[in-house]
Amino acid sequence: MTAVTTFGKTLAVTSTPIPGLVVLDLPVHGDARGWFKENWQREKMVAAGLADFGPVQNNISFNDKPGTTRGIHAEPWDKFVSIATGRIFGAWVDLREGDTFGAVYTAELDPSKAIFVPRGVGNSYQTLEPDTAYTYLVNDHWSPDAAYSFLNLADETVAIDWPIPLAEVEISEKDRTHPRLADVTPIAPRRTLVLGANGQLGRALRDALGDRPHIEYATRADLDLASPDLGTARPWRDYDTIVNAAAHTAVDQAETPEGRAQAWAANVTGVAALARIATTHGITLVHVSSDYVFDGTADTPYAEDAPFAPLGVYGQTKAAGDAIVHTVPRHYIIRTSWVIGDGRNFVTTMASLAERGIDPSVVDDQTGRLTFTSDIAAGIRHLLTTRAPFGTYNLTGAGEPRTWAQIAARVYELTGHDPARVTPVTTDAYYAGSAGPIAPRPRNSILDLTKIEAAGYTPADADTRLRTYLAR
Repeated sequence: MTAVTTFGKTLAVTSTPIPGLVVLDLPVHGDARGWFKENWQREKMVAAGLADFGPVQNNISFNDKPGTTRGIHAEPWDKFVSIATGRIFGAWVDLREGDTFGAVYTAELDPSKAIFVPRGVGNSYQTLEPDTAYTYLVNDHWSPDAAYSFLNLADETVAIDWPIPLAEVEISEKDRTHPRLADVTPIAPRRTLVLGANGQLGRALRDALGDRPHIEYATRADLDLASPDLGTARPWRDYDTIVNAAAHTAVDQAETPEGRAQAWAANVTGVAALARIATTHGITLVHVSSDYVFDGTADTPYAEDAPFAPLGVYGQTKAAGDAIVHTVPRHYIIRTSWVIGDGRNFVTTMASLAERGIDPSVVDDQTGRLTFTSDIAAGIRHLLTTRAPFGTYNLTGAGEPRTWAQIAARVYELTGHDPARVTPVTTDAYYAGSAGPIAPRPRNSILDLTKIEAAGYTPADADTRLRTYLAR
């Protein structure tokens, strides 16, 4: 149980055997004139542990006599149920896919108690007093096209012990004929959409999240973020999470006129379109950011709230995208650096050069940590499944920071070659005489990992991951 005390009275939130279904004890202030209560107070209730579910509609069901019985209905939205007058016996049945399908919880509610009913949990009640007013907030508008699920009030499997026998009470004909539990189609989880599915991180997310029916993977060809029809391109009310693993990451090409337009289109305009969708439909938006939002001049690792100071076009577009995503009520910004995944990358290039007898010159004045896409995907999954507080999280490999030259030498060593074959050079010397535009790079790309560790996720040691990656 969690609680918040105000005006000398306690608002308490208590969990039940049905995940997400919680009971609230509401402080009721009374005198000779009657009583008053804060039926819904977002700040206090979130502080006490209730989900910040974003209600958009309030409904009231008035019942003039005891024994009126309604349900069992499960809808694709959350409900906050309370009593204005009278008293009810409530029964809730989990009709969601999963191990708790069919679990039952019952309780009496009067004006001093409320209950939060998560999406997919069947809701029903029986009035115990005359003139009972049953009120509920919901976080989506009713639609005939939504996915509903219904259960018979007299189902023998859940065996609800109604205070007044069902044979003696007022029930609608529709409620009398709902299916038994064995015939109920469980409500699937809200969908998760992963964008950039064919990229290095997109492939790692497929491994981490799996190919379950409610998880969709999309490429740019599948979903055009620049389309004026984006708002109707998907049934967005059915989505819980969008993971944006798509981006324009060609940092040098972004310095050209054509590349600049492409970077802004993908990293800013497209992100703004996703932010509008997420905000409108209460979707959690997961967005992958970069150390390039900083200029790399700090003497210490960058914390999540360090001020932006991007050096080049790519960094500017990522900083703009971060600022946009920060306005989405439900968001995770995953800031990372020096990403390594399947396919061609710095590590595979160095391993190939070592094998072919080539002795490279590698930059030795840029410092950071390698981050493997499998760890980024695992960190995203952790934040989503644990419902960590929304916000920005740094997520890179852990361990001792290294320069690119030191990492290259380490790749040579781990592949059985002489690390001395790698020659350290400055960034300026490395790019001297380059044919095309070169994007400025931050010299310090070390990100502080304290916040994500406090959220329960421990990033893997970058050198350990490098060993495993090369061995594979």
